[in-house]
Amino acid sequence: MQMHIICFQHVPFEGPAAIADWADSRGHALECIRLFDNEPTPPCDSYDMLLIMGGPMNIDEETEHPWLTAEKAAIREAIQAGKIVVGICLGAQLIADALGAKVERGPQAEIGWLPIEKSPEASQALRLPDSLRVFHWHGDSFTLPVGAVRIASSAACPHQGFLYQERVLALQCHLESTPASMHALIDACEDEIGIGPYIQDASTMRSEPETTFRNMQAVLFQLLDRISCHG
Repeated sequence: MQMHIICFQHVPFEGPAAIADWADSRGHALECIRLFDNEPTPPCDSYDMLLIMGGPMNIDEETEHPWLTAEKAAIREAIQAGKIVVGICLGAQLIADALGAKVERGPQAEIGWLPIEKSPEASQALRLPDSLRVFHWHGDSFTLPVGAVRIASSAACPHQGFLYQERVLALQCHLESTPASMHALIDACEDEIGIGPYIQDASTMRSEPETTFRNMQAVLFQLLDRISCHG
């Protein structure tokens, strides 16, 4: 089934990246809504899938970013309406919040290329690898919503991703990253790079081989194909 995908974008430098490649390769139409330019959220019945990207803000900054209020309402409506919903980083946190989970500062920031591990409770049908090297850029994290199944964790963050009702996917890590989107994020947010056990410097991040991106994209595409069957 060809889908109309709406993408909520919070900043210019965090777009759909490899998810746009997936949509194009499957014949889906993808439309980005630039919330940071005050573009309105579309009616829920106008799309099949909602994609929510990352951003440097946190979920409670409605004063600084008033569009967050309408976005949160749109996410809740999409989930309740049975839409396919995918969130990345901030987007995953907004999904967790919509499902009643807690979003707060994580015990450790994760910035750079670090492994995630498949959770024991993850369905074998997802065919996730036991371990995958992925790109991270976050300080906040979420608890697991009631009814959600954790699919991955890392040494610094116990909840790297979850699946809810087989059609709502939240990923704390950036499986969508391409070399271009990674460089854009580093260029925009390099001042956030500090010192910590799970933080890499910009030069190390930029030197990651192309094979890592390809491995990550293969897993992302598999996950998106899987949940697309449940909308």
